[in-house]
Amino acid sequence: MPRNDEIQNAYRTIGGEHTFYDGMITCSTFLGKAVCKIIWGMNRDENNRYLQFALQGIPSDFSGKMLEVPVGTGILTLPIYTNLQNAEITCVDYSEEMMVRAQGRGDAMDLHHVTFCQGDVGALDFPDKTFDLVLSLNGFHAFPDKEDAYREIFRVLKPGGIFCGCFYVQEESKRTDWFIQRFYVPKGFFTPPFETKQSLEARLNEMYDQVQLNCVRAMASFTCVKGK
Repeated sequence: MPRNDEIQNAYRTIGGEHTFYDGMITCSTFLGKAVCKIIWGMNRDENNRYLQFALQGIPSDFSGKMLEVPVGTGILTLPIYTNLQNAEITCVDYSEEMMVRAQGRGDAMDLHHVTFCQGDVGALDFPDKTFDLVLSLNGFHAFPDKEDAYREIFRVLKPGGIFCGCFYVQEESKRTDWFIQRFYVPKGFFTPPFETKQSLEARLNEMYDQVQLNCVRAMASFTCVKGK
């Protein structure tokens, strides 16, 4: 199934259980569309495009061990995991509230191959070289210690493993940067310092191989491979 179709099916699967966070992430409710337009300068198609870029690193027939951190409410990925029945997926989030909601959705969808646990991306409770793939959607702009997060994800990823995801980068949209600095940072939603597209590309190229990086407005999406 094409990844865009999987994203659309994910929205439909969640149905009327949207929270404000869900609507904002998916650009699929009245308030969510307003946030996407006013703060991020995006319409629904652009929102879906950066998510497609972020998720394209997950093979459609993936059957290895995967870590998602943070999982959030699970709105974007849990329905996609229904098509990855041969994978072993671990979903981690620091927020207990997010974990409870995500686990409830996972249980309702009978995702027996998906495990949920609360944890800190800066100190992951997994041995070195555990996962074949690590996914991080909309997380790094909120992580308080980004250097630890980069190191920990690299540590738990197997050689030849895939690291993919997306997050906010500054200097791509003056309007978005203004809102982030004046509202998101003071509220504690996002935590500086923030990458730019150039600094992120340089960092990923230093740590990984086969780096693909795309920006849609102020959202950077990437896929890369850990060297063997």
